[in-house]
Amino acid sequence: MLGAALDDLHERLGAYFGAIPAGHVGRGHGVFDVVGTPRRWLWPILAVLGREGIAFPAWAHGVAFDVENRPTRTHEGDAAVSARRTFHLSGGDRAMVDEIAADNRGPHGDWRLVDRLGPGRLVQASFGADVRGGALVLRSTGVGVRLGAWVLPILRPLAPVVRLTERFDGDRERQHVSITLSMPVIGRIYEYSGFFTYRIEPDTASVVSEGES
Repeated sequence: MLGAALDDLHERLGAYFGAIPAGHVGRGHGVFDVVGTPRRWLWPILAVLGREGIAFPAWAHGVAFDVENRPTRTHEGDAAVSARRTFHLSGGDRAMVDEIAADNRGPHGDWRLVDRLGPGRLVQASFGADVRGGALVLRSTGVGVRLGAWVLPILRPLAPVVRLTERFDGDRERQHVSITLSMPVIGRIYEYSGFFTYRIEPDTASVVSEGES
């Protein structure tokens, strides 16, 4: 999905961001040091996003989580990875769902990463990618909201900025992810970060489904 940039990633990250073979699934388990935002005045908005599988109102520490990545295709037919992150909070499980792919349909025809958030792909974010010291660093270059077949871009002075850093900790043999969401003037409004282990294994669920059909 990242093309030649995979060559500069840590080999374990290369496996994580590379193509998942057909009939397989990527599964990870770990603990987030922190999840959410302490700014409770944002929680009503986050509650709406929570119903869309995008974010949820919380401010918690030491949150166990699972991630499941599956190969899929976008509506345009591009290879993509569909991810579901399940956060095991004290008040119950909450999930975030997204689909990420690379395409060159931007205004200048440049390749970019596009992340479509929620089961209904309500929010779309485009990212520029960089590899630093074997770690992947993403920064959003545009955010939009889907209205039917159209994506309405949020004007850059008002748009949230998403930053992601993914690295591999060789000493502890585990992966670290950090995501922050910031708004102009307001500053950081959402975040989660922590460590997890990850492996690609046969997708027994799909095998069972095929056998039952």
